Amino acid sequence: MTSVPRGWILGGVVFAVLIALTPRAILRIVQTGDLYLLTDQFFHDIMARLSGPGRLRFIIQPTVAIILGARGGMQDASAGLPPFLWALVFHKEHRRELVRSTLRSIRNLVAIAILLDMVSQYLIFKEVRPGAALVVGPVLIGTPYALSRALTNRLWRWKTRRQPTAHVE
Repeated sequence: MTSVPRGWILGGVVFAVLIALTPRAILRIVQTGDLYLLTDQFFHDIMARLSGPGRLRFIIQPTVAIILGARGGMQDASAGLPPFLWALVFHKEHRRELVRSTLRSIRNLVAIAILLDMVSQYLIFKEVRPGAALVVGPVLIGTPYALSRALTNRLWRWKTRRQPTAHVE
């Protein structure tokens, strides 16, 4: 019998919760006609999340994403890869490996961000909107990760180019 990797368990839990909450969200959209995402209420609710329960995650999660992005950027620079965002857009030959390494690196962090967003929605608003959690969670992690990975790659290359090489005689 094969064991299930721990990373897949967390993703499965998040997926199950999203599936369980989707029918109610669809019913709410049909009844009200309000898609909620990217509306004034959506942005107002994000501001409420910044001051409600779980607000510390808006500091901790991006910080962890920045650290993981920096680690990935140093690995990219050491491997001679172009900066992350540049490579994703303009270097098709590197795109697949960059996406794989990104998913390996932040898969669990994104799952936790989505789950925490749903919990904070319930604690603050007494309702959960799965679509909003699928937007806020990944943006909260993906943006700082991508920027950190790209910037660290550039800085690491610049730093290693400026260091004098050791002379061996």
